[in-house]
Amino acid sequence: MSARSHHRFLLGLLLAPALLWLVGLVVLPHLELLLLSLQARSGPGEYRLSLEQYRMFVDEPLYWNTFLRTATLSALATALTLLLAFPAAWYIAKVAQGRTRMLLLVLCLLPFWVSEMVRTLGWLILLRETGVVSRLLQSLGLADAPVELLYHDATILVGLVYASLLFMVIPLVNSLESLDDSLIEAAYDLGGSTANIVRRIVIPHAAPGIAAGCTVVFMLCLGNYLTPTLLGGKNSLWFTEQIYTQFITRFNWNQGAAFGFLLLALSSLMVWLGLKLTGQRFGAVMKT
Repeated sequence: MSARSHHRFLLGLLLAPALLWLVGLVVLPHLELLLLSLQARSGPGEYRLSLEQYRMFVDEPLYWNTFLRTATLSALATALTLLLAFPAAWYIAKVAQGRTRMLLLVLCLLPFWVSEMVRTLGWLILLRETGVVSRLLQSLGLADAPVELLYHDATILVGLVYASLLFMVIPLVNSLESLDDSLIEAAYDLGGSTANIVRRIVIPHAAPGIAAGCTVVFMLCLGNYLTPTLLGGKNSLWFTEQIYTQFITRFNWNQGAAFGFLLLALSSLMVWLGLKLTGQRFGAVMKT
């Protein structure tokens, strides 16, 4: 066996666990779901190839209205997360030093030391009618009666932004760390305003981090089930809830598989549009 063949054999041996995981737990299940989504029952235990599941999605206003609502709120949550994360990432990357920087990163990571269920239940305790925020508003004289802050779109957005903030901060910090401070100093010396420097130097340099963060956050929001269901209540109208209903409540796996692939198609389309609009390459974004 030549040295090159030996090297390829060792490389294949090292990659084998990852390839088995990718094929067995990602590729094959998705192919099975694709086949399920393209089947319709024609008799007891008999199925035929059909687009009936996708046609039902188009014909039922509840389904595609929920689909559009989920996409809209997910995009809005992504934009809000970016607006909150960018100043924090700038401070961590360019202003904070030493222990202060590490402390800020730990504070960003702190909510993830507990499960998503616990974090969401914490918001329920804070925002319910007899919760901490309602009592505080009454004690300050800003409300005459208990205030119900749950089960609103704004509450869902708060929960989604809170759950996704870290996944926006880290890519932005990685991008901003490599920005040479002398470029900013030179821009100020040449009379550039803060707004122009941010628009023409900082944002273009941080574009890979922005694209990476927005991609991850949007997909997390789009596929989130727990936060919209608990904070939005019965009227959350989140598409993942429709998928859960089809699979678990109605045992209609064909319809649930079709809904799952529609959600996958939407997330893929939004990622492609985001990369196209920002002029980023997928490989560069993934490196960030």
